[in-house]
Amino acid sequence: MAERDQAPGPVTAAAPAPLPPAGVRMPGANLLAGVVIGVAVVAALSIGREVLIPITLAVLLSFVLSPLMALLRRLWIGRVAAAVLAVVLAVGIMIAASAVIGTQIAAVVARAPQYQTTISAKLEGLQEVIGGALHGRINALIKRIESFGAPSVPAPAVPQLAAGEAPALAPGGQVAVPVFITRASPPSTLEIGQRILTPVIRPLATLAIVLLVAVFILLQKDDLRDRLIRVLGAGDLFRATAAMDEAGRRLSRYFLTQLGVNCGFGAIVGTGLFMIGVPSPVLWGAMAAMLRFVPYVGSYLAAVLPVLLAAAVGHGWEKAIWTAVLFVGAELIIANVVEPMLYSRTTGLSPIAVVVAAIFWTWLWGPIGLILSTPITLCLVVLGRHIESLAFLDVLLGEGPALTPMESFYQRLLAGDPDEAEESKERFLESHSMSEYYDGVMREGLRIASRDAGRSVLTPEQIARIRRAAGELMQPPAAGAGHVAGAPGGDAPGGEKARVLCVAGRGPFDEVAAAMLAVLLARRGITAKVVPYDAVSRARIGELDACDMAMAAILSFDLAGSPAPLRLLVRRLRERLDGAPVLLGLWPVGDPLLADGGAQEALGVTWCVSTFGEAREAAIVAAERAAEERAAGTETETATEAVQTA
Repeated sequence: MAERDQAPGPVTAAAPAPLPPAGVRMPGANLLAGVVIGVAVVAALSIGREVLIPITLAVLLSFVLSPLMALLRRLWIGRVAAAVLAVVLAVGIMIAASAVIGTQIAAVVARAPQYQTTISAKLEGLQEVIGGALHGRINALIKRIESFGAPSVPAPAVPQLAAGEAPALAPGGQVAVPVFITRASPPSTLEIGQRILTPVIRPLATLAIVLLVAVFILLQKDDLRDRLIRVLGAGDLFRATAAMDEAGRRLSRYFLTQLGVNCGFGAIVGTGLFMIGVPSPVLWGAMAAMLRFVPYVGSYLAAVLPVLLAAAVGHGWEKAIWTAVLFVGAELIIANVVEPMLYSRTTGLSPIAVVVAAIFWTWLWGPIGLILSTPITLCLVVLGRHIESLAFLDVLLGEGPALTPMESFYQRLLAGDPDEAEESKERFLESHSMSEYYDGVMREGLRIASRDAGRSVLTPEQIARIRRAAGELMQPPAAGAGHVAGAPGGDAPGGEKARVLCVAGRGPFDEVAAAMLAVLLARRGITAKVVPYDAVSRARIGELDACDMAMAAILSFDLAGSPAPLRLLVRRLRERLDGAPVLLGLWPVGDPLLADGGAQEALGVTWCVSTFGEAREAAIVAAERAAEERAAGTETETATEAVQTA
């Protein structure tokens, strides 16, 4: 007090704001550091693609071969032999598939001129039918098809004449064109070897690196897992282990399931094309199985060549139409029926994340990146789900909602969109009760709103809009005049009508909380009367109708601060309600006063609860006690009257 009474000193210039302590990063610095790290990671992925692509393929191949290696280990085969045998089996399958596909391609190439003639004839017939604006485009397409595969013949070189020189004339008066015959030197053995081996060596080298790394990953799987756990979760081994186990389990299941589904799709396509009569059905089935690894568009890309070939081998367009129907129908059935059952409804990725990841990895690593985009994104989501520093990956790429139900509820009301909040409520009630919705969604959402209102963030118009929308989301019983909410009927426990006084606190949304408790009590047959905080003030407490009240419940979202006003309010209610129990509701969960009963002792209340469910159960207990007391009083009065009559 002495310091407050001192006279103010001379006015001086404001001191500059203190600098943040050493070691503390500002939000802007954290954002800038994140952007720099992200750019560095993308640059490293782009520069090191020649090394990273084989390693990534080897890691994914090891996930596919892990179940096979485990099976071989159960057959009493050693670790090294099992790893090598698993890789050898994979290589054998790839070689066999490549041989079959190569044979089919050779057959298609051999009959390509015949297909060109048929397609050109059909396009000419289509041109006669359509005509008009498409005439020129169809002509250009026919010329391209006819010139496809034809060897290009260079135009003869015309000699340049000097100024004033007349061209030489051949017999007959025609211009003589000199012909120069040159013999090119034969290529050396080194050049021939370079031309032949260069296109082959690079893929073979990449394949060798992939297989070698895959073998070592299978052999050192446990050691690599421990090292990654050490790097990713040195401070939390439990979460890091859970992340690695889930990543391995989900990736292995995803790859094997996708491989089986795509092979099934290829088998269906190949069988269908064989029945339709399209040449080389094995080739197109294998191509369909491989291209289906490309998300969303792979199946339709695989349909382009078979449809064109079907148009080239038939007399009409029936085979082409049936081929297109085959691809579209098989894709729709597998994507909408088979995959949801096999993938347990989802892979954990949002659709937009799959599309964006496919675009990003294709831009970064080309066609290989397109095939690897979904597995890599799945790994990132699993890591973000278990490692706190990478949680943003799960938010951005995962299928889970970005906001919790209570945050979404508050955001929808804040945005003035109660209709969407009503839809979310209906979806929530499909698997939860109304009490769970009140406690898990509305209570927490209104608590956030109350906190924002206490910080003067919300405007009066926003507060009124939130209160109005929250009232619409409740399912209130028949309402009486003013702020009274009562049940349309029903008996309370004990067979008598029970009444509970729901008193709103001082907060802007406390009256909504009191009305919510009244709704829950009405569903249990207990009549509740909702009154605002002003109705129980010192000046107006005498006007309160407290007849036959079994309990008074004070509801507030903000019970912090001095308990003196609450203590006085409880005292006034007890005096008005003739000693009826008083409940203090919506105390913050986890507060120490709830654990040791300090709130009840300090405020003089019978119950101190944190949820509407607890408040409802306390009201039921109070109603039962009130019914028993009324029954005992009625028996006493009856006995007294009987004695007096006797």
